[in-house]
Amino acid sequence: MVAVPACTSGPRTSSTVRSSLRCFTAVVRGQSLQQQQRGQARSQRVAAQARAPRPGYNTPPADEEEQREEEDDSFQERVVQIRRVTKVVKGGKQLSFRAVVVVGDEAGTVGVGCASASEVMGAVAKAKVDAKRNLVSVPLNKNSSFPHKVDGIFGAAKVMLRPASDGTGVIAGGAVRVVLELAGVKNGFGKQLGTANPLNNARATLEGIKSMRTFQQVANMRGLPVADLMGLSA
Repeated sequence: MVAVPACTSGPRTSSTVRSSLRCFTAVVRGQSLQQQQRGQARSQRVAAQARAPRPGYNTPPADEEEQREEEDDSFQERVVQIRRVTKVVKGGKQLSFRAVVVVGDEAGTVGVGCASASEVMGAVAKAKVDAKRNLVSVPLNKNSSFPHKVDGIFGAAKVMLRPASDGTGVIAGGAVRVVLELAGVKNGFGKQLGTANPLNNARATLEGIKSMRTFQQVANMRGLPVADLMGLSA
């Protein structure tokens, strides 16, 4: 309740009433202006506190953030498949999207991820994170090809991988070609022998890559020099 100041004294005439109303309006406007200024000052203090680092919370240094951005920039991603998935529930049907994404740095590291979300962009982002959690190192020789032939099997999918000489290129199709290109393979053969499911073929390609071994790795496992393993010692 705002107290009206005694602006005038004496008998209440029309002029005194008007002056009293003017005084009352000025007081109300002054109080509302003060409340508005207090609210602005309070909001500024809250914003400053939110921007200030909180004690007890580990904020990553700028160098780590830059390093993470560089690592993200080094990986390339390709969407292999996007499918609409419908789940029947008690209240009706739930619509979602499943994305299959392959990530790689074209230098010997590749991964395959699969995730679902209510939107396409969300599914692709989640699949990208899943692919980076399951990275595989690819043993490449001097021709940027496989060290030996291998067959990768995952479920009903079977993928045949064969090395090739320099200048051949990547001769493969579907998800196998995407995985090999992002892995950094420049020369090689790939053939899908089982199902045509892109997800299973991509994972079968990874299983074949996991089973590959270089001459140096096999020599270390057997405790022999590389020359004896290849039959080059006298």
